[in-house]
Amino acid sequence: MRSSKWSAQGNIYLLVEDEPVTPERARTLASAEGTDGVLEVVRVAGNEVEIVVWNTDGSRAELSGNGTRIAARWLAEQEGVHDVRVRVGERLTRARVAGDTVEQELGPVEVGPPERADGIEFVPVSVGNPHAVVRGDPAELDRLGPLLEHHPRFPHGTNVQIAREDGAGRIAARVWERGVGETASSGTSAVAVAAAMRGEGETDVVFRGGTLRVRIENGSAFLTGHAERL
Repeated sequence: MRSSKWSAQGNIYLLVEDEPVTPERARTLASAEGTDGVLEVVRVAGNEVEIVVWNTDGSRAELSGNGTRIAARWLAEQEGVHDVRVRVGERLTRARVAGDTVEQELGPVEVGPPERADGIEFVPVSVGNPHAVVRGDPAELDRLGPLLEHHPRFPHGTNVQIAREDGAGRIAARVWERGVGETASSGTSAVAVAAAMRGEGETDVVFRGGTLRVRIENGSAFLTGHAERL
């Protein structure tokens, strides 16, 4: 097995080459390496790479904005290219790599009407994976994150963000990732927060691990942030 450890705004993944990963293996690797998940490289064809995103509990994520950004940076280094494509399941993302900065098009984002669950108001968002965005004090994450992640409203679980406006074009947020717990940042969570709270245009979403820039254009999400090998 060849592997490398990467950080995307403090969200840590182990990228694994040349070895099929099972749920048990994903749990073992994430625990041993102290990462937020495992990125399994399934196939490389020119400037396109296909990956599987594994959470620390051995479940698979439909998409990861930070994970695809890491995979894009890895492939750019491997192939000596700047424009790359990363496939996760049925979704194909496109990225432009410039040093450790990666701008990527993640694809469509869908925002639903506000809902309530056990007295908590949230906005459901899909970025190819599920999100529940709560306007409020990010300090409430430890209480609200686990509650909504496993709420019956989300039979397959959900990612949870607690966010508040933090000045013009800025949102402060914390994220509870499904199958992981709190992480320092999350790419698809940044998109979900920006789409739910601001809609079209550019937004900086500030996590504990750093800031991600989101642009929503005609219902499609663009995400810019760093990815670096540790």
